[in-house]
Amino acid sequence: MIVHLASASGNVFAYLWADEVPATFDGSRWAQALCPRGTALGLDGIFLLQRPGVGPWRMEHWDLDGASTFCSNGTRAALGIPGAPEGAQVEVLSNGQSVQLRRQPEGVGLRLPEGEGFGLKPLPALGLDPAGAAFGFVGNPQLVLRVPSVKDVDLATLAPPLRFHPAIPGGTNVNVLEVLAPGRARIRSWERGVEGETLCCGTGCSVAAAWLAATGGGTTWHLETASGDPVTVSLAWAAPDRWTNLWLSGPIRVLGALELGSAFAQL
Repeated sequence: MIVHLASASGNVFAYLWADEVPATFDGSRWAQALCPRGTALGLDGIFLLQRPGVGPWRMEHWDLDGASTFCSNGTRAALGIPGAPEGAQVEVLSNGQSVQLRRQPEGVGLRLPEGEGFGLKPLPALGLDPAGAAFGFVGNPQLVLRVPSVKDVDLATLAPPLRFHPAIPGGTNVNVLEVLAPGRARIRSWERGVEGETLCCGTGCSVAAAWLAATGGGTTWHLETASGDPVTVSLAWAAPDRWTNLWLSGPIRVLGALELGSAFAQL
């Protein structure tokens, strides 16, 4: 059985085609077996892809902990997998979220979910200064904290109490954000499911940029991520707290393919 590997802005994902996995396939168990660093492939998640056909291209993602969650970077990288739909723009249903992918010179762009329920939200009761923190939902929850310098933040100490805070049922991703200049910022992210810092949280970047835009910072932001790969976020507003045409763009890389041993058929 073949698993394809691709990365988006530093995060690495495995992709399997639904018509090639065994009948016993369980995405949660496979993610927990394939993803861990040190004992497996060191992945940020796995995807099960349906073959392209009529209607949106369908896929599902599982985190390292086995949870099924929407993942923007993994969805972007899927467009590079052999067998992915052709064309400049592709409609996608990713973990039930209706999004769009587009091929562009700098990589792949993704239009994030929008409409009722998506957007900036009131800051939960976390004891944080509302002037320096924001909360949003973009298919998953994102907490963003503005700091003087992201490199000086001990994210492993700061993030877990906020990630598991009882004021946010189900928990949240935690991002620290440093504004460098108009339209430019630096970001680091602690992702739930991975339970650690990742090289780039695409949805975290998107909510961070939306917050900056909402507070008078323009509608396009270029973010420096821990991977060293930049991402660009652009958007417009459908309402004061609800975006439209929120696009996340950045490089993707196809890393190759591996043949899995027969042991995985027994998972």
